[in-house]
Amino acid sequence: MVMVSMNHVSTSMLRWVRLAFLAYSLHFLVAYGLFAFVLGKGTDGSGTYIPLIGLLVVIQMIYEAFAQIKLFERSPWVITTISFAFALLETVIAIQITTSTQGSPYYIGMAFLAFMAGALSAYIAPGIIFLLLIGLAMRIAGLQSNPGSLTIDAGLTVVATLAGALGVLFWRRYYVSPEDAKSSGLTSKLRQEQLKSNLIIDAIDDGVILVDARKTIQLFNPAASLMTGWKVDEVINLDYKSVLKLVDDKAQPYNDDKDPFSQVFSKATAVHDNNATLKNRDDKNVSITISASPLKDAQDNVTGVICIFRDVSQERTEEKRSADFVSTASHEMRTPVAAIEGYLALALNDRVSTIDSKARDYLVKAHESTQHLGRLFQDLLTSTKAEDGRLTNHPTVIEMSEFTEKVVEDLRFSAEKKGLHMEYVMGTPGGNSVNASSQAVNSTKVIKPFYYVHADAERIREVITNLFDNAVKYTESGTITLGLTGNDEVIQVSVHDTGPGIPAADLPHLFQKFYRVDSTATRTIGGTGLGLFICRKIIELYDGRIWVDSKVGEGSTFYINLPRISNDKAKQLQAEEAVTIASPTTTVTNPSTS
Repeated sequence: MVMVSMNHVSTSMLRWVRLAFLAYSLHFLVAYGLFAFVLGKGTDGSGTYIPLIGLLVVIQMIYEAFAQIKLFERSPWVITTISFAFALLETVIAIQITTSTQGSPYYIGMAFLAFMAGALSAYIAPGIIFLLLIGLAMRIAGLQSNPGSLTIDAGLTVVATLAGALGVLFWRRYYVSPEDAKSSGLTSKLRQEQLKSNLIIDAIDDGVILVDARKTIQLFNPAASLMTGWKVDEVINLDYKSVLKLVDDKAQPYNDDKDPFSQVFSKATAVHDNNATLKNRDDKNVSITISASPLKDAQDNVTGVICIFRDVSQERTEEKRSADFVSTASHEMRTPVAAIEGYLALALNDRVSTIDSKARDYLVKAHESTQHLGRLFQDLLTSTKAEDGRLTNHPTVIEMSEFTEKVVEDLRFSAEKKGLHMEYVMGTPGGNSVNASSQAVNSTKVIKPFYYVHADAERIREVITNLFDNAVKYTESGTITLGLTGNDEVIQVSVHDTGPGIPAADLPHLFQKFYRVDSTATRTIGGTGLGLFICRKIIELYDGRIWVDSKVGEGSTFYINLPRISNDKAKQLQAEEAVTIASPTTTVTNPSTS
């Protein structure tokens, strides 16, 4: 079955046409009230027509109210056509009521409806004219009696016919196809949604920038304007790099490897940077956090980037003040604590002093507490330096196979002292392979490959030692396994224990500052909650990653991923290090662990 689609005016114009039909129908209700209550003529000769018109108009009003709320947006043409049908029926009845020797004035109403029908379709107005001509032919043939003058009725029919023809000619200029009408409705809805979105985007305090595939700005909200110093109308279609100038903590511009937009376009994944600095139009630095996410098409191609950034200058200032206070306090308190620890050590030395056994127990406990306090101050100092970028760092080329073997020998005693077995495995522990980009590195077991990284050996030792000491601390029996594996891009160190494991709810927070798992074991075993935070900061210095896999009752495995450098790159860096050390104008400072 083929459906004939009718062209009509747009939805917005149909609203006005429907209102015109509604106003026309309402005048019947006014006329009915005038006849019934003012003139006291409630009916015509038949006693039915005038109340019938009033009833039709009341029904129409109820229908119009319901259609406006529930139906108009779905079928505007159908709703308007039904409104027209009501008005047409009321007019036909009115012609019957008012026809006299002078004709009926409601032929003018019929002319009005014929003209307005052209807005609904080019076929409706000719239909009305056809009905009028049929009625006129019946009058001429004597098949219909009517008190009106045949000449006047014929003249009024001609007027209605002309009005219908003019209506079709007039409204056709505004016709849209059904497909265009749907598109227009969709466009209107999208426009409304866009308006809502714009109101929200303009109202928020975060800067919002939309960059298209050409890397030009297409959206720029007032908050972004305030932070960058650029006006909204100035930046549209400008390259984002000329507006959003990002620099690091050394005031060096971001390169493509660090620029969030470039990373999103190349990797097609969201990028976050919590340490960026924006150089605004007035050359003032604004500390920001920035988050950039890709916009993709159906083929998963990146078509744009939406970027949200926030001014965190005040927060960073407060953090710096807090860090400076902690750093200064920790540094100043280390001196008296070190002195106390030294005097207690002398008191415990049999060659220096003589004390009874009871006093010795007290001094031993005091010495252990002082050592714990010293470690706390050291961790606080290290964590503040890690946060503000002042952590001492002297990277060199490290061959991880040889390096980890030495670390294992140094750590073995602490495990065996607690009665734990220690293993060193080349390859992934337990034979489990993990993906380098997510969890671990796919690898086959090999014998002493050359795994080169460029990092500070003391810092890497600090991280491995911290993870190993934690494993020993929380494992009552079983095995501690230190593993080394890698692929062409990543070198991975793992520390596995057979301890109680860590609840899944705690895993996402484990490397946060001062976070400790709330369990009986952690309450009985001391700790500052800073060790894993410091480990994360150190590994991030070398563009690495640290994480943990753990299940309660099955132990834990901590992983460290570090970028691997090739043999040729390692030789080149070693040669440069040798030249630097041999240079008489260069002073070499021993790496500090503080």
